[in-house]
Amino acid sequence: MNDQIRKLALVATTLIVVLVVATTYWQSWAAGDLADRQDNQIQRVAQFTIKRGEIFGTAGRPLARNREERVGGQTLFFRRYPQGGLSAHVVGYSTQSRARAGLERSMNDYLTGSNANLTTVLDTALDKLKGTTVTGNSLQLTLDLKAQRAAITALGGRCGSVVALDVRTGKVLVMANVPTYDPNVIEGNFGKISEITAPCEPAAPLINRATNGLYAPGSTFKVVTAAAAIDSGRFTPDSQFTDPGYCEVYGKRVNNYDTTRPFGRLDLREAMRNSVNSVFCNIGKELGAKELVEYTKRFGFYSTPPLETPSNERAPSGLYDDGEPFDPKEDTDVDPGRFAFGQERLLVTPLQMAMVSAAIANDGVVMRPYVVDRILGPKGAIVTRTKPDELGRAVKPETAQAVASMMEAVVESGTGTAAQVSGLVVGGKTGTAETGVRGSNTTWFICFAGKSRPEVALAVVVEQQNSTGGQTSAPIARQVLQALFGQTSN
Repeated sequence: MNDQIRKLALVATTLIVVLVVATTYWQSWAAGDLADRQDNQIQRVAQFTIKRGEIFGTAGRPLARNREERVGGQTLFFRRYPQGGLSAHVVGYSTQSRARAGLERSMNDYLTGSNANLTTVLDTALDKLKGTTVTGNSLQLTLDLKAQRAAITALGGRCGSVVALDVRTGKVLVMANVPTYDPNVIEGNFGKISEITAPCEPAAPLINRATNGLYAPGSTFKVVTAAAAIDSGRFTPDSQFTDPGYCEVYGKRVNNYDTTRPFGRLDLREAMRNSVNSVFCNIGKELGAKELVEYTKRFGFYSTPPLETPSNERAPSGLYDDGEPFDPKEDTDVDPGRFAFGQERLLVTPLQMAMVSAAIANDGVVMRPYVVDRILGPKGAIVTRTKPDELGRAVKPETAQAVASMMEAVVESGTGTAAQVSGLVVGGKTGTAETGVRGSNTTWFICFAGKSRPEVALAVVVEQQNSTGGQTSAPIARQVLQALFGQTSN
């Protein structure tokens, strides 16, 4: 009889332990996963009883705050966004009726104090035991809001995007998009979003063009091609070419963008400075599509860009076929000539091209981009801080230095002179991608800049322009660089 009682007591004790562990798991450790499920209606409503953590830009400027409201005897906390559309695509929104987007979605577990970090779990548990309002963690972002505003102003209502990165760390200093939207209207007046107009089709104001917009890179891709050519050992900056104004691929002519004159005899430096398509076309034929793809992967292509925003708001760069990235099995699967100067079926995001420029400026090392500098507890203690992280080496240091020197020549006396900034060494590359519609180009400029060494890297893209990257995008880069380095625009 005593043996049966002991067994029963053991079973009862085991069940109690399982119940306690399970309850703790679902209420604390797994709460973040539950909260992230967009279809969890009960959890979504319950989270508005939590005092959500705030989101800040540089200098402590608030990007997301709380607004208290008494509803049915309860205090609920709803979001407001003091800077409006300034950084809407990064910060996103948190609403009852429209769920969440941006960091408000991907960092929801931290913002609601339901992440699995031990300090947060203990703080949240104590708040619940005391019957006080649960307060979430706050996010301190890397965004330079002065430069962010300068980027939006410089775009001047034209559809496009600007991304700026810290070369050495990968910090996202600018991630600006036009058109943008006011996250304050998402909850109560969503119809206003559909009324947003812009000189492009579609306007798509909710899309983060910086991470999810895919564009043909045009001649900015020549930076990757030049890096691959030199790093492979088959070419040097002094390699000689003869430009007749075109090259032939599969029996068809590929013309230079400027068809008014051939450049004749020139080296790779000169070809980069004047963006000579035929030279890069012939380099592409020599390297082959598969080797070019291999080098793109070293720079981060074919992978979803690592960032703290939701994964469905980020797209990989690469060759696309039927809406999906594809890896050519044979060199003949791709036109290597057009691929080498950024056409063919190549599509990239502005973030990826900023990473390319940053890697060249960083002696060939690709840094992981990040926009959350640190996460702070309710009392200001640091819960976690982001540390710079290397994704890998794209090219050898000497290769990167050679390409960087060529990019500096582009700004000094080539197609990118409009990006010159007094007191800064700027290296860049223009790009003008034809879209198939006459007079409607995608214009680009990528660059790096610094006072004594490269400090920041930029990518600028402007949609549907009747101009070139040197005319449209390089001046935008100049204005953003001036803001980042504390200069006044002329």
